[in-house]
Amino acid sequence: MSLTTESFLVGLIGDGVLPSLTPPMHEREGAAHGLLYLYRPIDLAALGLVPESVGELVRSARRLGYNGLNITHPCKQLVIPHLDEVDPDAARLGAVNTVVIGADGRTVGHNTDWSGFLTAFRTGLPDAALGRVVQLGAGGAGSAVAYALLTAGVERLAIVDVDRTRAESRADELSALFPGASVEARTTAELASLLAAADGVVHCTPTGMAAHPGTPFDTSQLTPRHWVADIVYRPIDTQLVRDARAAGCRVLDGGRMAVGQAVDAFRIFTGIEPDAERMRAHFLELIEEEARQEAAQAHAPLAAGAA
Repeated sequence: MSLTTESFLVGLIGDGVLPSLTPPMHEREGAAHGLLYLYRPIDLAALGLVPESVGELVRSARRLGYNGLNITHPCKQLVIPHLDEVDPDAARLGAVNTVVIGADGRTVGHNTDWSGFLTAFRTGLPDAALGRVVQLGAGGAGSAVAYALLTAGVERLAIVDVDRTRAESRADELSALFPGASVEARTTAELASLLAAADGVVHCTPTGMAAHPGTPFDTSQLTPRHWVADIVYRPIDTQLVRDARAAGCRVLDGGRMAVGQAVDAFRIFTGIEPDAERMRAHFLELIEEEARQEAAQAHAPLAAGAA
């Protein structure tokens, strides 16, 4: 018989999470450590559940002997009132993406989005200049990234978003948390001048994803003195990443954050230090396999027509 102290049962709650690469990353790393580790997506859409169901799902997971849960869109804020405790960083962010369920049933919320990006940033862009940074996107992911950047020591952070009110709200919140730094909400009309003075650029919008191709700004403005970080990882080499490399910039691809948050969550769930580079290699394998399958499906109708 497998007990909660002898194995790990983990889930991912969110909308549209069935294609997530997080479960296979965790399961393979668990196997590498000789663990019995089972990770299953709990997809709200597939189950016909509303986001507000997250509280009941957490309680059910506790009753069923789960060791933990990852939480993603649109439940990162909604889950907080249903937890027994929230760690200080997650509380400051107002978002939880990792819930540990103790042997006594006590639930503790964490946020590994910010810590995952911070680790990715420090390892992937060591010694990056932190004087002036421009961040595009002030949504949920953008909030975690901005928190990480300021924790890393960024002195002046300009947050640019098409929704000026959201950017201002985010800037006000972060200014209160990091009084020693300058955090400002700026408009897209100011982007050219901001980039001209910036040391680095961080991209936190959906632009560049397969469904939203292109770049979030005119990349001809990039020069070799800039460093560029993207959080989009499908595809891993977004147009922004390719253009930045071509311009001679130091680049951090979005896969680094995806792996970083999974590494931190695995550690929190198990108490075991995962092999971050092994998880990165597996993640890239999964991305490549996904791209191959998509290419094969795209060519299938052509082959059928030719036949």
